Amino acid sequence: MANSYLVTGGTGFLGSALVRRLVGQGHSVRVLDNNYRGRSDRLTDVRGQVEIIDADIRDASAVERAVAGVDVVAHLAFINGTRWFYSHPELVLDVGVRGMLNVLDACMKHGVGELILASSSEVYQTPPRVPTDETVPLTIPDPHNPRYSYASGKLISEILAINFGRKHFRRVVIFRPHNVYGPDMGFEHVIPQFVLRMKKLCPQQSDPAQPIAFPIQGTGKDSRSFIFIEDFIDGLSLVMDSGEHLGIYHIGTGEEVSIARVAEMVGEYFHRKVVIQPGPPAEGGTPRRCPDISRIAALGFKPRYNLAAGLAMTARWYDENSAMAPEGFF
Repeated sequence: MANSYLVTGGTGFLGSALVRRLVGQGHSVRVLDNNYRGRSDRLTDVRGQVEIIDADIRDASAVERAVAGVDVVAHLAFINGTRWFYSHPELVLDVGVRGMLNVLDACMKHGVGELILASSSEVYQTPPRVPTDETVPLTIPDPHNPRYSYASGKLISEILAINFGRKHFRRVVIFRPHNVYGPDMGFEHVIPQFVLRMKKLCPQQSDPAQPIAFPIQGTGKDSRSFIFIEDFIDGLSLVMDSGEHLGIYHIGTGEEVSIARVAEMVGEYFHRKVVIQPGPPAEGGTPRRCPDISRIAALGFKPRYNLAAGLAMTARWYDENSAMAPEGFF
C-alpha cells in the first residue's frame, strides 16, 4: 500500500538514500531540508518524483506546512559529524531539540499517526557490554564535554518521541544506526578522512614497497562496527514496515573491527601497506562499539555486504571525487 511520507533531512546521506528507496517502492515523498550539511543534487535521479521544501527544521511554520497531508514522518534532520559536536554544540542541540519539538507539534496538529525517528549509537557512549543491545542504559558522562551535545540531542529526542507517542501517535518507531558508510557520505567521518589522507600521502612516499606512515587519533585499538548504506536502508525499510509501536532497533552489523584495521584496508585499496602513527585521542571517545542486532534480525534483517566489499566501493568514490572535499581538507 502506497503512503505519503515526509523525510526531514532528506538531502543528507541517510535521508537521500531513504528517499530513493521510498520512491522506488511507489510512495509519495516530500523532503524538508535546508542543505546546511545535505546537498539537493543527491536527489537528482528522483527530482521529478519528489517534492522538496527548502527550510530549516527549526522553523515551526515551515515544518507545519511540510507535515500537512502526509501519512508518515521520518525524522532524520540533525547535525552529524564529530567536528560539529566540538565546534558548535549549541547549534547541534538547537537543531536537535527544537526540530524534534516542531515535528511533534506539527504531527499532532495535522493528525499524522506514524513517526519514524533516527537516533544514534552515540547515546550509549561507553556501553557496559559489547555487543550492545537496545536495553543498555543511555548515559551522558560529562555535560561539560561538547562532544555529548549530539548524544544529548538524540537522547532527548527519543524520550520526547516515546512519551508523546504513548498518547498522540498510532505508531512511533526509533532506529539507532551504527556507523553507516558508503559513497558520498560526507567528509567529516573516519573512512572518507582515511581515504583522502592516504591519497595525499601516497605520492609523498613514491616507493610502493615502502609502507606509508599513517597518522590517526589514538592508538588504533578502538573498535567499531560499520554498516554499508545499502544494508542500512534494507534494515530501515524493515523497521519502518514491521517495527512495533515504541520499539527501538539497532541497524548495524556484528562485524567489529579496529580503527587500525580500517586504515590498513584503506591502504590495501591503494596497494600500499601502512604503519600506524598514534596521536592524541578524541576527548570523550569510546573504546568499543558494536551492536547486538538480534531484535532487527527477528524482523528478517541480514546484512549482505562485509566491510571489505563496502569499503572498496566507498574508497573508490572518494578517490575519484576528491575534488569535492571542502577547501583546505585535502
